[in-house]
Amino acid sequence: MRNIAITLIAAYAFASFGCDAILNNGCPDGTERWIEHQLYMGRGGPDGTVVDDSAWEIFLADVVTPRFPDGLTVLDGKGQWRGSEDLIQQESTKVLVIFVPNDHEDAEDLIEEVSDEYKNRFDQESVLKTVTKTCLAF
Repeated sequence: MRNIAITLIAAYAFASFGCDAILNNGCPDGTERWIEHQLYMGRGGPDGTVVDDSAWEIFLADVVTPRFPDGLTVLDGKGQWRGSEDLIQQESTKVLVIFVPNDHEDAEDLIEEVSDEYKNRFDQESVLKTVTKTCLAF
């Protein structure tokens, strides 16, 4: 009976906490748990204006870099979605990728500040955000 209880406890722990709690926080040896944030920022305004490269560079320098001075990546993309008028719309997009340590306490607030400022500054309806737990090594 004792073996069954131990097995049930171990199964519960594995189901409740997953591999993360059992094997090096779920990361392979030599890597650490970090959080990846991606912001998809459309460059087209509702009136047909475009967030040009100069405006983007100023935004990056004034808003993003002071909040995440340790590093980030910017990718150029092409976004597509179905708009409220049921038409497929496309626009150029900047994808901002920021990795922060798992214990970075202010990351969520700082990401929200970047997103809000982008929407306000460039009259954007939304900024798509993704958050992913990941493992990385430098």
